[in-house]
Amino acid sequence: MMKLLYEDKHLCLAVKPTGILSEDNPTRACMPALLRGHFQNVGKPDYIATVHRLDKVVGGVMLFSRSPSVTGKLTGLIARHEVEKEYFAILRGRPQQDEATLEDLLFHDSTHNKSFVVTRERKGVRKASLSYKVLGYHETEDLTLVRVRLHTGRTHQIRVQFSHRKLPLLGDIRYGSKADCDPALWSFHLAFTHPVTKKRVDVMAAPPAEYPWTLFAGEIDGVVG
Repeated sequence: MMKLLYEDKHLCLAVKPTGILSEDNPTRACMPALLRGHFQNVGKPDYIATVHRLDKVVGGVMLFSRSPSVTGKLTGLIARHEVEKEYFAILRGRPQQDEATLEDLLFHDSTHNKSFVVTRERKGVRKASLSYKVLGYHETEDLTLVRVRLHTGRTHQIRVQFSHRKLPLLGDIRYGSKADCDPALWSFHLAFTHPVTKKRVDVMAAPPAEYPWTLFAGEIDGVVG
């Protein structure tokens, strides 16, 4: 069942389940098709355009356009980093600092769909920045829940920046974790100024009540409530 957090005739915010594609795909389950089906079922216009991405293995809040005239405005907000994006992430290990900003140079290898931290600028290298705050630590499993705010939107940015510091996301096999679960990364918060109404739009959604998120249920409830 599609979970909508906000909708009007211009845009909508919905929760993408883990394992669903962000963009249109003719043969695989994807959010645009699911949203179009939902709006068709309730007799509303079914135009849907993806204006940003979440990796297939990552779930959480996403923003979609519901009008061709608004699509460019939303992609502009994303490009100018005027949409606040926050994530929950569970790290294997514990950061040296409880709160910090991480800044790196990232290179994305499109052939292997993997990003790397590099030491110098060259073609294809882009600056990446995020801030994090520790919300809780699970001593038995040596896991840390962090709240992450993105300042840039690079491919696999959160995953690779923490992995580079020997703090891979739990379940993220691509970047150094061996746990048998999906990467523990969840987009829980989006906020922005509506490009048409100019009103503040601010939504949150908690991750599913399943492992490993249940290890930090109290901390997550304290944020999302």
